[in-house]
Amino acid sequence: MEPSSEVTDSSSICDVLRILGAKWAFLVIAELAKGPKRFNRLLRDTAVIRTQSLTDTLRHLEQNGIVRREVYPTVPVTVEYSLTDKGSDFQAALREMEKWALKWGQPQQTEKTGRSS
Repeated sequence: MEPSSEVTDSSSICDVLRILGAKWAFLVIAELAKGPKRFNRLLRDTAVIRTQSLTDTLRHLEQNGIVRREVYPTVPVTVEYSLTDKGSDFQAALREMEKWALKWGQPQQTEKTGRSS
C-alpha cells in the first residue's frame, strides 16, 4: 500500500507549524513584511499581542531563521527586527491565506428570529 498524499501534506503542514510556532507568528511576519521595526513599534502595531508573547514569538521566529534581530551599539541599545529571506518568502503563503480569509472568514449572516427575550 502506497502512502497517501494526505499523509505527506499533513506532515508538511506540521513542519510549517513547527517552524512558525506561536499563534502570533503570522501577525508578526505580516507586520515585519512592511519593513524593519523596533520592539515597541512592533508591539504597538500588533496591539492584540502581550509583551511576553511578542518576545517569545520573536525568539522562536529568530531561532527558526524567519526573523533577523539586529543590535545597534547605541545608548540605550537599539534592537531592530526584520524578515530574513526565508521569512520574506513566506509572504506568498500569507497572501493566499488572506484571500481565503476574505472569502470564508466571516460567518454567514443568519436571519434574526422574531423571538423576544
